[in-house]
Amino acid sequence: MAQVEEHFDVLTKTGEKTGITKPRSHVHRDGDYHRAVHVWIYAETTGELLVQRRADNKDSYPGLWDISSAGHISAGDSSLVSARRELQEELGVTLPNDAFELIFVFLHEAVTNNGNFINNEFNDVYLVTTVDPIPLEAFTPQETEVSAVKYIKWEEYKSLLAKEDPDYCPYDVTGGYGQLFDILSKRYKDNTEERILSLQKQLDRYASISLGAELSGVTEADKEALVLLIKAAEVMDEIFYSQVWCCNPALRDWLKEHSHQSKLDKLKWMYYAINKSPWSSLDENAAFMTSADSAVKLLVNCTKHVPGWKGLEYKAAFPVAKPPGANFYPPDMDKKEFELWKSSLSDNQQKDATGFFNVIKRHSESDFADSLPENSRGSSNQVSASSNDDLHIVPFSQEYNPFLMKAAELLRKAGDLTDCPSLKRLLKTKADAFLSNDYYDSDIAWMELDSKLDITIGPYETYEDGIFGYKATFEAFIGVRDDESTSQVKLFGNHLKVLEQNLPLDDSYKSKDVVAAPIRVIQLLYNAGDVKGPQTVAFNLPNDERIVNERGTSMVMLKNVSEAKFKHILQPIAAVCIAADQRELVDFDSFFTHTICHECCHGIGPHTITLPSGQKSTVRLELQELHSALEEAKADIVGLWALKFLINQGLLSKTLLQSIYVSFLAGCFRSIRFGLEEAHGKGQALQFNWLFEKGAFILLADGTYSVNFTEVEAAVESLSREILTIQAKGDKAAADLLLQKYGKMTDHLRAAMDNLEKIQVPVDIAPVFTVADKIMSRNLV
Repeated sequence: MAQVEEHFDVLTKTGEKTGITKPRSHVHRDGDYHRAVHVWIYAETTGELLVQRRADNKDSYPGLWDISSAGHISAGDSSLVSARRELQEELGVTLPNDAFELIFVFLHEAVTNNGNFINNEFNDVYLVTTVDPIPLEAFTPQETEVSAVKYIKWEEYKSLLAKEDPDYCPYDVTGGYGQLFDILSKRYKDNTEERILSLQKQLDRYASISLGAELSGVTEADKEALVLLIKAAEVMDEIFYSQVWCCNPALRDWLKEHSHQSKLDKLKWMYYAINKSPWSSLDENAAFMTSADSAVKLLVNCTKHVPGWKGLEYKAAFPVAKPPGANFYPPDMDKKEFELWKSSLSDNQQKDATGFFNVIKRHSESDFADSLPENSRGSSNQVSASSNDDLHIVPFSQEYNPFLMKAAELLRKAGDLTDCPSLKRLLKTKADAFLSNDYYDSDIAWMELDSKLDITIGPYETYEDGIFGYKATFEAFIGVRDDESTSQVKLFGNHLKVLEQNLPLDDSYKSKDVVAAPIRVIQLLYNAGDVKGPQTVAFNLPNDERIVNERGTSMVMLKNVSEAKFKHILQPIAAVCIAADQRELVDFDSFFTHTICHECCHGIGPHTITLPSGQKSTVRLELQELHSALEEAKADIVGLWALKFLINQGLLSKTLLQSIYVSFLAGCFRSIRFGLEEAHGKGQALQFNWLFEKGAFILLADGTYSVNFTEVEAAVESLSREILTIQAKGDKAAADLLLQKYGKMTDHLRAAMDNLEKIQVPVDIAPVFTVADKIMSRNLV
């Protein structure tokens, strides 16, 4: 029986799937772009790379020393599964996903065999870092592919390639493939003191601030419930760590366990604890560690048994670039694959695929266990299943089931203890939601919460999903309601309908059904989950468009967090960046008032929209990964517009007006320091650059800025109109152009950032929850 020729996915010149598959021979005949994997095994203690000698019967480079393992990615297969499969088939080494670090993608373009073989190949280059070399007798080379294996010092290997040694397959070490050696050289350079200084500098950007809260108004029953709620919040932490990246929990535990071993280890743990990952939130998510710092794991049965060898120890790998899809999607899934798969689904399945509370996984990853069945060997001669059959939907309730079972039990027990009916209802419905994956009732209960003890817990924000902005992360905020402040802010929620009808937006796009947003002001006691890096001062929830359209939103203001940021960050920023004659206009009331209005303005403007085709959709679905940054910019700039409107209506004092604009200007510099990969930072850069271009902000000769009060009102309105219209149309192309042009670090902004760094103004706070710590320490068994 004739073998079926292997098929490849045909790619564009930029490496995206076209949706077309072709036989291998046709791909190389036609010069189609396609994909392959390279896997390098590196032994850390000896500084050696494993190389294999290609079998003498190979049609290219027979008998030469080459990459540890390599092979094509068949149509429908994933990169990571292909890398694992090739390593097992060629060398008999079976490793889990977290052993493979994608270090770069190398495009190889070549023409051989008198022009008959055109190889345009995107190679996903993986690095597997073992602690010690794997004994050579542990390998099981595939006879048709590999004739021998050996280890070689990476510097020697690089030198041989540079000399074009005839015994080695050629790679241009001065070109793209030289990245392999650059990474190894930099990663294992003895730079301990340099790293200590760098990490200390990064840590110093956070001011450690103790946040207090008064419990005198909390009943004894609620104080008992509070202990259980803090424990439930800690479960949200566990889920969030795994949502960011699959190996995150293991890395966290490893860093914590080894934090006492040296000053460098202590600093790595401290900075990791702030970011909750190896990527720095304030540095455009740049990695501040490498896989060399990662957890060591032991595999006993991943190769052929070797007497006296305890097994393979490897470093749990993490990519230098933070995975844009976090752990919500397969790490090698691209947008094209997702869209092709989604188009094959029913309408209800499409809603689940793009919904908040589901992850997307591969059957092939689940099926690829620690060993492949014998009948799967030689799969290069089989036609792979379509990728449409590979991706599938897994609800949060299933993906995080052990954690959510625990959290649900804690919430139910807390609900039994509390004497507040609305809090009891919230905790019971949220516990049910954790297990049913239906959060509608619990979100309604959260909006109707009327309790001295205030809690927000569950999956809400979508910032971690950098591919589409669809998937929600788990978080928790526990606080005590500030009754006096809460009564003072009702003005804003009560005027949402008026604000909606007067938005600088074509009337056809305005909603007729805006609902007043309840506002609660709290003193924060504890937070957990997606609260990494810069701390939020307020949030406006839920994000579910069904509830937004039916019931509006509700807002929670964290007053003690706002006060800490104003005192320790905004005032020092104003002293450096704001013109001397306007500096006194920066005050806490203006800062806090705009924060309130920002959150209110999340609830107005376009949400559910009608596309030009007549189809109903949402702004989030249409703008995808651009939604978060544009929505934060919208809430900010429309918040400024709304404050001016309320002042004109006589609802706020006119004395606030100039202070609000100048406090906003100072706040621009505060938010931009969060980094332009962060939604708030990027959105703030967009606003600053627009207002600067329109003459609303003026740069003075001494490097400070002032507000031009004659121009700022028109500039605020014009940007509000621009953003609202883009959202109303669901115009992703226009959103992209706007963010590319204005959401960037300009020379003016960079100079201001440098000035703030010179005098070491903190970028944000690292809260210390002293009250919660005391509560939990008293309840330790």
